[in-house]
Amino acid sequence: MSKPRVCFVCLGNICRSPTAEGVFRHLLAEAGLTDAIVVDSAGTAAYHVGESPDRRSTATARKRGIVLEGAARRFEKGDFARFDYVVAMDASNERNLHQLAPDDEAEAKIHLLRDFDPESPTGAEVPDPYYGGADGFETVVDICIAGCTGLLAHIRDQHGV
Repeated sequence: MSKPRVCFVCLGNICRSPTAEGVFRHLLAEAGLTDAIVVDSAGTAAYHVGESPDRRSTATARKRGIVLEGAARRFEKGDFARFDYVVAMDASNERNLHQLAPDDEAEAKIHLLRDFDPESPTGAEVPDPYYGGADGFETVVDICIAGCTGLLAHIRDQHGV
């Protein structure tokens, strides 16, 4: 059986999706599952391709012992074949992913992160902190921890990880 593969997706791939990726990697490390699940992130737009995660996201995560790494990239149609879970941060990016999906099988892989958090209402979004203050980045980390914890539980249940 192949490893489950997860890609977190936001707009520019510098704030929310790298935060979710870093949080998920942190949770995997805590659970001793670092090598059990493949994790990546991407954006639906190419605004920041090649850039590191936003310094405010990185600093906020670091305060909690979470490392954000990588370089922004754009989510491509071919990524649907590479990932089992394509996890959008908000409804706008979810719609963009559905438009990009080549078939029903690809569409079935698209989820909203907060739908994995039993405490969140269905369809809840991860707010974009880019144009706000520091508290928005703290909120994003909190939301990502809750959503990624639920996603990990779901994957463990569904894939026997």
